[in-house]
Amino acid sequence: MSGYFILAILTLAFVVTFQIAKASEYVSVLKGEEKAFRQNNRINAFLFIVFLVLGLIGAWWCNELFYQKTLLAQPAASDHGEKIDFMLWITFAVTGLVFFITQILLFWFAYKYQYSEKREVFFFPHNNKLELIWTVVPAIFLTVLVGFGLFYWFKITGDAPKDAQVVEITGKQFNWMMRYPGKDNVLGRKNYRLTDASNGNALGVDWEDEASHDDIEATEMHLVVDKPVQLVINAQDVIHDVGLVHFRLKMDAVPGIPTTLWFTPKYTTAQMKEITGNKDFVYEISCDQMCGSGHYSMRGVIVVETQAEYDAWMASKKPQYAVVKEAAQPESKP
Repeated sequence: MSGYFILAILTLAFVVTFQIAKASEYVSVLKGEEKAFRQNNRINAFLFIVFLVLGLIGAWWCNELFYQKTLLAQPAASDHGEKIDFMLWITFAVTGLVFFITQILLFWFAYKYQYSEKREVFFFPHNNKLELIWTVVPAIFLTVLVGFGLFYWFKITGDAPKDAQVVEITGKQFNWMMRYPGKDNVLGRKNYRLTDASNGNALGVDWEDEASHDDIEATEMHLVVDKPVQLVINAQDVIHDVGLVHFRLKMDAVPGIPTTLWFTPKYTTAQMKEITGNKDFVYEISCDQMCGSGHYSMRGVIVVETQAEYDAWMASKKPQYAVVKEAAQPESKP
């Protein structure tokens, strides 16, 4: 139904535009082509200025109306995220300055240099100096921005501090699974051939590796505030993408190719509730890569807490190895 409604609106708009054009043509015939041309030219030139002013007011108004609903109104929740925000603001400053200068000149020139019988045409086909300036200057700015981007990228994907917390996150259609090392701080090895969700081994962990016996599995990601964390990212079926919008980070999850990134959370979930004024605030994990029909529902939750709260949560969890072994025990007869 909505499709027919949109088609009807477009048809009506075409008919109205056509009728206006025909009416303008008839008016031109009545008034005389030359007189009508001059009048329309003045009107169009004036409308360019009106559009410029209203457009700038509209851009400012939209910013006032929607800025608080964007992530930029909230502080980046990680140290790397602050650097990403800094780069973004530099980009906004440079591109915004260029935008305002070019748009104001565009519409002002359209008004100032409207057709006039007293003005002679000035041809300006080529200028090496001007072309060099508008090629080299943007190239320098872009090179600087790309350089900063590469620097931060290599840092984010480089080696994490030795005392960093390690969390493995695995994506599959359509949810996220987490695994934490136990007291040995070492994740047990995995083998995709061992994946068997029906028997408690959804991640394909090799139980013959003793390092896996104290690993904890969960559906939530728990992180310690002000402590570096390294994410080991995997996918089981198609390409997913770990999107950490509040931390200003993301990384592809590729089947068969583990990827990593590290960062340091700056605020606990409780602190962000106070900062945002939203008592229901949660850190979210989104899948930023179209991965199938249920892509929209692939949402994870991150809990950032103090070291004591994290230790208490870990103490409440049972290693997945123990869970699987208990489930495999035959029920004792009464």
